[in-house]
Amino acid sequence: MAGSKPATVASYAAGASLAAAALIYVFGPTFALDNEAAPSGRKKTIVGLRNGANDCFINSVLQVLAGLDDLRIYLIRETHRRRIEDPAVYSHLVQPTDSAGPLPAWKLHGLQDGLVTYGLKDMLDALNERPIYKKAISPFQLVRVLETAFRQRISRQQQDAQEFLQIVAERLKDEYHAGRRARDHARTHGITPPYVENGDSKGAETDTEAGTETETGNEGARNNGAEASDTETSTAEASTSDPTPKISRKRMPNENEEAFPMEGRYESQLQCTTCRYKTRPREEAFCTLTLAVPQVSSTSLTSCFDGIFKTEYIDDFKCENCRLVQAKEKLEAELAKSTSDTFRKTAEESIVKLRVAIETNPEEPPEGVDLGDIKYAPKRRIAKTTRMTIFPKILAIHLSRSIYGVGHVTQKNSAKVSFPENLPLGGLVDQRKYKLLGVVTHRGGHNSGHYEAFRRQNIPKPPFANLNTFQASEAYSKTPTPISTPDLSARHVASPAVSTPDLLSASSGTSSISVDLPLPPPRSVPEDHQVNGKIKDSDSGSLRSVAASTKSALSRLTSPKSNRGSRSGSPGPAPPVSAAGKPSKQKKPAADKWWRVSDEKVKQSKTSEVLGMQREVYLLFYELDKDF
Repeated sequence: MAGSKPATVASYAAGASLAAAALIYVFGPTFALDNEAAPSGRKKTIVGLRNGANDCFINSVLQVLAGLDDLRIYLIRETHRRRIEDPAVYSHLVQPTDSAGPLPAWKLHGLQDGLVTYGLKDMLDALNERPIYKKAISPFQLVRVLETAFRQRISRQQQDAQEFLQIVAERLKDEYHAGRRARDHARTHGITPPYVENGDSKGAETDTEAGTETETGNEGARNNGAEASDTETSTAEASTSDPTPKISRKRMPNENEEAFPMEGRYESQLQCTTCRYKTRPREEAFCTLTLAVPQVSSTSLTSCFDGIFKTEYIDDFKCENCRLVQAKEKLEAELAKSTSDTFRKTAEESIVKLRVAIETNPEEPPEGVDLGDIKYAPKRRIAKTTRMTIFPKILAIHLSRSIYGVGHVTQKNSAKVSFPENLPLGGLVDQRKYKLLGVVTHRGGHNSGHYEAFRRQNIPKPPFANLNTFQASEAYSKTPTPISTPDLSARHVASPAVSTPDLLSASSGTSSISVDLPLPPPRSVPEDHQVNGKIKDSDSGSLRSVAASTKSALSRLTSPKSNRGSRSGSPGPAPPVSAAGKPSKQKKPAADKWWRVSDEKVKQSKTSEVLGMQREVYLLFYELDKDF
């Protein structure tokens, strides 16, 4: 029995050593990665993109898009919605009503399937990995998706970054609207399964095409307010044209969807300075806002915005209202002089029509009234005003630097354009504030050069971990579930054993552990094995108590050795300590840190360096400040 005691003590010591080694091995790297306090000299980095064939125009745009949180949230929510919904929702082709003509079936299939939405999400997820070493991937995966979606090859020879951004953004917008039309159609008419009872998939495809023709003729009337009558007509025509049997339809629940975050709208309006008539506003949608850079040595982004949103005065404009007023006054003058009953009757009818047109819509001249030659219409001075009606969550700005000269010679405008970090837009009533998140720069001439990207080092939100597992995740739902488990919080009880998450932390809450202070024994140690608050040096201690003591020792090693008190004797706050036990340097705030990415080369940058790229700036990406 006496010989077994040393073996028992040795086994306990070995177990404690293994436990300490396991704790350091398991929690040490995780702490260093999550809190960016790696003891080694390894530099932080992000995933780069390989440039295989003049792909810098693609790489720069993708790197900036990877840093837009609202875009990533939209892609996650949209792909998640498409995965959990019935595939029959997107199998029925629904033609758009605002297009010049019906879209080909292959193109509409690709839009409703969300080919580019899925492809861009996978690419941005790969770019937002947290590599522990230098890593670069190829953008060819997304390029192949785009070529499949458009059924044409994308040239890689010195293309424009703005053109690539326009292609991707417009395609994402079209896929969103195509998916929404399909979902609205399923909510209105119900969902028809893509396979019929006899299992013949060809019959289902024929039903899709027949339903497309029916939907094309009725979609516009439903959007104009005749939803009930057109619903019955569309259902009757679909049942008449399709002889295949159907399974019972089911309805989709209503849902408030958020729009594509890069889509905005602005409207322009003309006003005559003579008669004060205002034309009907003409609204246009945009995904990228193009601003012309003036041919000066230096300018500002605000001056470039004035080229669109500042009131513009145009001379020698022929106002439609003034033309009708002139025609009415001319007929009234001739009516007063005329003695012919036939002419008087015709003139009175024309005057009445002109009055109605002036009061209702001067832009549509009345039929049967001679207004004279348009070259004799009065010329007026008009004021053109443009304002933004729908502010996008992500504002993409393109600074047009092309100078078109005589003989089709195009040059690059190298004027300096100063741009702010915080951009206010709108009037006093509907003002919005945007924050700069990404910049694409270009060095070189008009026909050659190199693109680089700057993206802000934001706090990584994706993959959108749900902090409260009893409520809905933020990426998929805006509101919690109707009946959710209450959020229970445990009471804080002082424990001698340091918990696992705080194992290597420098401080916990407002208290810190000092080596000079005696520690109470672990709870697992009985009172009869304690002498003056310390554990007896015997072989009867359990392995749990040894492990708890090891945890406490490790926590003391990672915390300051002593809290040097102030002159009054009260202990002062402990300085921040890194995982290696050395005082850490004061870090810059995360909002001031940027990534400067040139294909595979990645290095850190500052806000002052980004704002200093005034001569090279080409694309700007701002995110809407929701707290403003």
